[in-house]
Amino acid sequence: MVRVLSLFAGLAMTASAFQSTMPHAHRARVVTSAGADEELKLRNIAIIAHVDHGKTTLVDAMLRNADVFRANEDQGERVMDSNDQERERGITILAKNAAIRYEGHKINIVDTPGHADFGGEVERIMNMVDGVLLVVDSVEGPKPQTRFVLRKALERGIKPMLVVNKIDRPSARPEYVVDKTFDLFCELGATDEQTDFDICYTSAINGLSGDEPDDLKESMHPLFDKILGLPAPPVTEASAKLPRQCLIANIDYDEFKGKLGIGRVTAGTLKVGEQVGYMKPGQDMRTGKVAELFVFDNLGRTNVDEVKAGEIAMIAGLEDIQIGDTIVSKEDPQPMEPIAVEEPTVRMTFSVNKSPMAGKDPKSSKLTSRVIRDRLMKELDRNVALRVEDDPESADTYIVSGRGQLHLTVLIETMRREGFELMIGAPTVIYKKGPNGEKLEPFEEVECTVPEEYVGSVVDILSRRKGSMLDMTVSGQEGTTTIKYILPTRGILGLRNAALTATRGTAVLDSIFHDYLPFAGEIEARDKGSLIAYEDGVVTPHGIQGAQDRGLMFVPPRIDVYKDMIIGIHQRPGDLKVNICKQKALTNMRASGSDNTVKLTPPIEMSLDSMVEYINEEEVVEVTPAFMRMAKKQGWDKKAKSSGRS
Repeated sequence: MVRVLSLFAGLAMTASAFQSTMPHAHRARVVTSAGADEELKLRNIAIIAHVDHGKTTLVDAMLRNADVFRANEDQGERVMDSNDQERERGITILAKNAAIRYEGHKINIVDTPGHADFGGEVERIMNMVDGVLLVVDSVEGPKPQTRFVLRKALERGIKPMLVVNKIDRPSARPEYVVDKTFDLFCELGATDEQTDFDICYTSAINGLSGDEPDDLKESMHPLFDKILGLPAPPVTEASAKLPRQCLIANIDYDEFKGKLGIGRVTAGTLKVGEQVGYMKPGQDMRTGKVAELFVFDNLGRTNVDEVKAGEIAMIAGLEDIQIGDTIVSKEDPQPMEPIAVEEPTVRMTFSVNKSPMAGKDPKSSKLTSRVIRDRLMKELDRNVALRVEDDPESADTYIVSGRGQLHLTVLIETMRREGFELMIGAPTVIYKKGPNGEKLEPFEEVECTVPEEYVGSVVDILSRRKGSMLDMTVSGQEGTTTIKYILPTRGILGLRNAALTATRGTAVLDSIFHDYLPFAGEIEARDKGSLIAYEDGVVTPHGIQGAQDRGLMFVPPRIDVYKDMIIGIHQRPGDLKVNICKQKALTNMRASGSDNTVKLTPPIEMSLDSMVEYINEEEVVEVTPAFMRMAKKQGWDKKAKSSGRS
């Protein structure tokens, strides 16, 4: 069974996580001292796409067609998504490596996230590859994240190849998708060579690929053939004589080998046992000894004695190496400029749990501010898009900034599963000052696809959140409408729940960072208040029966609550305290068992993401390994801070 690593305990997790569990038969021979001809038979590619367009499923199909698995071995779906949260959420969060062999070539593959919040993973992976497979859904075409990942590839001068996936869908429109993708290339300033891209049509889930949408083969060989047409690493026989350069783009951890740096050797060679330098431009050089070297092979890694230019390597022995460092020659250090990662736009506070139930979860083991701080600082080694600051107003609170709400909630969920107790504040946006001192705030480009009957409701929601419409397109094939807006990031917070409620769960929302623009003005707060527990105690059916007439409940009977805990949504504006622990007065023997017949409405199940979206600046989410609760700050935590969320 594949060993699952804890999320963000290895944000730079690679396919090396599989090494200890993969059968030896899967680890094919790796050439350790390749000549010039072998080097030219190498391809380093990344799989990039909008979320849910089929990247990881495509990698699965490629691995199966490259005979990575035994004939009788069932590896399940989305083999590369080995992390618990990746499988639960159905998205890729961590960039991961694999390697296959085809027609005498070795193809290093990097599977990247598709969600905008994990764009930092995509940005730094571009340092390791020479070509990308741009996967686009055969019906949806290019989406917001497609634009983001393609722009990053084009800016690096990387040659893309278009893969039109899900071609088996009944409403597939490959010609439309190809035309729209070409238009996107032109909008992003692609060169003539980049716009002259190859196209492959695939149904990854069925293992089909072909040069034409109506001529698919029952294998991935047509796709492999086109991959071999992508550029090889730009190395020559003279590359080995140049000063060493290997830019670290990823970090992995091994419980026996320690920190492992991952990057492509651009020039020179790396050898086991030699002393090397590593540094960032403008910094002092540090030195260390290369203890072990690995290259990727299938879903595992293989020890080698030497890695030459062009190959992606994993280096052990340099304990304080960081993402963005270049491994250089001590005699002639020439560090490379790391790719710039876009700045965070959203922040949240992480603090020690101060609720009346703090420390009562038997699964909790990490409660103090020191262990929380150490864990957050360790996260910075791998999560390059994250920022952590001490809160000047509180010694046990830390301000954590990221690319979006999902970026931060994935970290919170990871820490919760590791045994941490935390108190989380509402997400707020990060403001900037313009050149003339004006207040600027982040804006997002939002794309919402909804059935036509809900267009009015969605437009009303987006407009009330200070959005400006860019485009509205009606799809005659599926009876849906796609609406594009520019919206303040403040308006994104809580938008998903509002849109899903207004459209009966049918809305599909995507967003991508647009730019910092002048402050858009106040955005109306949520229109309903919260139901608040009146006192500490155990929830009773009788208490819920009385409270559910006032709104929708979050809690079931027979669980512990405390004063000022949020137990539901009030049906009107403003908060309302209710006695949800109230016992029914007994007047006769018949009444004593009547609670068993009380009709209660099932409570709303709130996930961590839903809770973070729900709370405002006066509320917090209490997170423990076994429980998640929402509460008001007053009483046991009076330090309510101002936020950028209106």
